[in-house]
Amino acid sequence: MSNFKRPWHEHYPPEIPATLHYDLKPLHQYLEESASLYGEKKALYFMGKELTYREVHEQAKGVASYLQSLGLEKGDRVSIMLPNCPQSVIAYYGVLMAGGIVVQTNPLYMERELEYQLTDSGAKMIICLDVLYPKAANVKPNTPLEHIIVTGIKDYLPFPKNKIYPFIQKRQYQVLVRPEQSTDTHLWTHMMETTDGKVAPVDVDPSEDLALLQYTGGTTGFPKGVMLTHFNLIVNTQMSKKWLYKCKDGEETVLAILPFFHVYGMTSVMNLSVMMGNKMILMPKFEAEDVLKVIDKQRPTLFPGAPTIYIALLNHPNLKKYDLSSIEACISGSAPLPVEVQEQFEEVTGGKLVEGYGLTETSPVTHSNFVWGKRISGSIGVPWPDTDAKIFRMDMDEEAEAGEIGEIAVKGPQVMKGYWNRPEETAQVLSEDGWFRTGDMGYMTEDGYFYIVDRKKDMIIAGGYNIYPREVEEVLYEHSEVQEAVVVGVPDPYRGETVKAFIVKKQGSDITEDELNEYCRKNMAAYKVPRIYEFRDELPKTAVGKILRRKLVDEEREKLEGSESVQ
Repeated sequence: MSNFKRPWHEHYPPEIPATLHYDLKPLHQYLEESASLYGEKKALYFMGKELTYREVHEQAKGVASYLQSLGLEKGDRVSIMLPNCPQSVIAYYGVLMAGGIVVQTNPLYMERELEYQLTDSGAKMIICLDVLYPKAANVKPNTPLEHIIVTGIKDYLPFPKNKIYPFIQKRQYQVLVRPEQSTDTHLWTHMMETTDGKVAPVDVDPSEDLALLQYTGGTTGFPKGVMLTHFNLIVNTQMSKKWLYKCKDGEETVLAILPFFHVYGMTSVMNLSVMMGNKMILMPKFEAEDVLKVIDKQRPTLFPGAPTIYIALLNHPNLKKYDLSSIEACISGSAPLPVEVQEQFEEVTGGKLVEGYGLTETSPVTHSNFVWGKRISGSIGVPWPDTDAKIFRMDMDEEAEAGEIGEIAVKGPQVMKGYWNRPEETAQVLSEDGWFRTGDMGYMTEDGYFYIVDRKKDMIIAGGYNIYPREVEEVLYEHSEVQEAVVVGVPDPYRGETVKAFIVKKQGSDITEDELNEYCRKNMAAYKVPRIYEFRDELPKTAVGKILRRKLVDEEREKLEGSESVQ
C-alpha cells in the first residue's frame, strides 16, 4: 500500500491531520472522565428533566452493578430496546461497564423480529420500555433471554409530568402495562433503589473485545449482527470530533433526534457528546413542530440528522415562527442529501449542513464534506483521517480509473471485525488485507472527492441502460413542488425494467403526472425519465428517516404477482 494515492489529503484544512492518535481504552471510560471533568454540568435534557454528568455516571454504575448481580459475565449480550431517553444512555454505558456487549434493538420491532435478534445474538438480558414488556415476555420462552428489566418514560419525567404521563400512555397505546418485580422481571426503579453501585472490575481489550452487536437492516435475507469493538467506536468518535474542530469540549448542545439504537445516532450524538462533555437534548420520536420548538427554546449548536428530517422541518407551515439560528453545524447521513435541501436549510439557520457517508459496518462514518472548508454539493466528500477508499470495477478486483463507476471499498480502523457467527458472509465483503466492499456504486474524481450513484442492488437496467435512482431523484427534488421523491425499477415486458417515481407533493401543490413528466424530459436523458408516477401522502421510512426503497420494490413485486395469479 506504499504507492496508494490519497489525493483527498491535499484538501484537508490545517486543523485536521491525515492521521490521528487514538485512545486505547474501554469506551465507557469516557463517561467516567467526563463525570470527573464536568461533574455538575448538564449531560441530558429530557422533556424538562435534566441530569448532570455525575448523575449519569453514578446511575450507569448502578446498572452495571445490578447486571453483575444477576450473573452477567464478560462478553454476555444485553439487548437495549429503548427510544432516546435518559435510560438509553445510562443502560448503554452500564452494560459496557459490566463487561457486556450491547445489542441495540429497534423499539418498533414486532415479536417475530425481536425473537430473531435475541436468538441470533444470544442475549441473556433485555432492557425495554414498559409498553414493550409484553413483546419481550411473549418471546422469552423461545430465546436465550433470562432477565427482563423494565422502565418507563415517566421514570425520568419531572413533576407533574410523571403523574400525568401514564394517562397519556394509556390513551396512546390503549394499554397500561404494570409489570411487577420478580426473579426474572426487574423494575428500573427497583434496580436504582437497591443497587450498591459497586462494579467488579472487568479487563477489557479495546482492540479485540466487542462493545456492540449492531444489526443491519436486513433488506436482503436476515439481518446480520455487525461486530464492533470498543476501538472501532472510539476511533470513529475521535475522527468525528476532529472533523468538527471548531466545536469546544464542554460547551456544545446537541440535538439528539437520531435514535441511539441506530449506529449513526450512537456515534455522532451519544458517544461524541459523552467524549466531549456536551449536553444532549433527548427526543424519543420525531415530530416536526416539537423539534422546531425545542430548537427555538433549547438552542442546540449541533444537529446531526437525515435528509427527511431537514425536509420535514423546511416544509413545516410554522417554520418561520421559530428561531433556528443557534445551529452551527449539521452532518447529514443515512441517505443522499439533495442540494436544494442543503441550500435552504443553511439559509434558514445560518449554519453549515454537509453530507456524509457511512455504513453500520464502519461504525459508521467513512466520508464527509468539510464543515468549514472545501465542499462539493452532490458529493459525499472525502475519506476521514486514517481511512482509505477506492473504487473497484464491477464484480472485479481491479481498481477503477478516476471518474469510472464501480463499487466503493473502504479500509480503516473503524471497519468491523465481521458479522456475528457468519464467517462466510464476512469473507464475501471483507478481504484479508482489510478492504470492505460496501455494495454502493460510485466514483472518485482525480482530486479525491467521492460520489455515490446508488446501491449496487438498486441500480435499474432499462433497455440495456444503467440508471441510478439517485440521479433521477436529484432532478425531482429540484422541482419546487416536490417534497420527497424515491425512484425504483419495476418489471417491464419490453425494457426489462422501467423507472417508477413515488412522489410526496409539497403542501398545497396540485402538480400532475404530465407536468412532472414534461419537467423531467427537459432535465435528463429520455431513457432515465420515469415512465410511471405515483403520488403518496408519505413514504415508508426507517427510524432515522431513511426512505425504505426496498419496501416499495417489494410492494411492486407483490402487485405484479397478484395480477399474474388473477390471470
